Amino acid sequence: MKLTIRKLTIFVLALLLIAGCSAGGKQPSSDGSGEGSKPTGGKLKVVATYSIIYDLVLNVGGDRVEVVSLAPVGSDPHEYDPLPADVKNTADADAVFYNGMNLEAGNSWFEKLLETTKKTGENAPVFRVSEGVEAKYLTSTGNEGEMDPHAWLNVRNGMKYVENIRDALIQIDPDHETEYKNNAGAYLAELEKLHEEAVDRFNEIPQDKRFLVTSEGAFKYFSEAYGFEAGYIWEINAENQGTPAQVKSIVDLIRNKDVPVLFVETSVDPRSMEMVSKDTGVPIGGQIFTDSLGAPGKDGDTYIKMMKWNIDTIYDGLTKN
Repeated sequence: MKLTIRKLTIFVLALLLIAGCSAGGKQPSSDGSGEGSKPTGGKLKVVATYSIIYDLVLNVGGDRVEVVSLAPVGSDPHEYDPLPADVKNTADADAVFYNGMNLEAGNSWFEKLLETTKKTGENAPVFRVSEGVEAKYLTSTGNEGEMDPHAWLNVRNGMKYVENIRDALIQIDPDHETEYKNNAGAYLAELEKLHEEAVDRFNEIPQDKRFLVTSEGAFKYFSEAYGFEAGYIWEINAENQGTPAQVKSIVDLIRNKDVPVLFVETSVDPRSMEMVSKDTGVPIGGQIFTDSLGAPGKDGDTYIKMMKWNIDTIYDGLTKN
């Protein structure tokens, strides 16, 4: 039934797109010039696949961009069912930014959306923000060799995302190159400071206590950057979650490693980790962010705030338990 509904949704989106085009809609050009380009002096219309990229684009684009996130705050971008508004926004966009590295691959939802909105081909204004990041790979059964998408949890990788966004915006809108470079430069300085603060802070924790257990195995990049060993119940949200075999495996690991505290992500069901906590007697030290920012006006509602929250929560959990 779920597959049928998804196919019906894509069909409806396609009909809406056709109707929009017949009413005089134009596709933006890849360089922001010529027929279909943004109006002179107008803002770039930008689509991001999820909230973290949304925030990065806002910081680089500033007043020059109007940004829409497809997967809303608090949702899982691994698998998303596009809504009618998503197809219109994507069709009208001057630029589409996505993570890649296996993030938007669930049910091929992003690929289908690009096909529906005719955002395909060499000249399509579609940009992978993780370009140039050194990928880590999944190892769980059925996922072997696929890229782990959670590169942004290493702040240095987030900086690479910012550089890629800057370059893409300049490509589309070269008239405002200086503004994009200035915005990106100031933002990159903030991110570099945050990265260095994280390194210094975690270096206060003895290496044998730096073990990070989460529900999803999203913290490989984070763990390498900040000197942790990572454990998890399941490796990626696109697979089965909290199976008896997965729970047994992480319970055994926690006991063998004498792990002092557990963490649960804001965008997953906490019941599996609560079960692990009950079975091991190890407390949950707090919630941390992975695939989504916090709600507007709440904790973690920007990339910098979510990473600061994660750093503080992990540090406090490991030093107070």
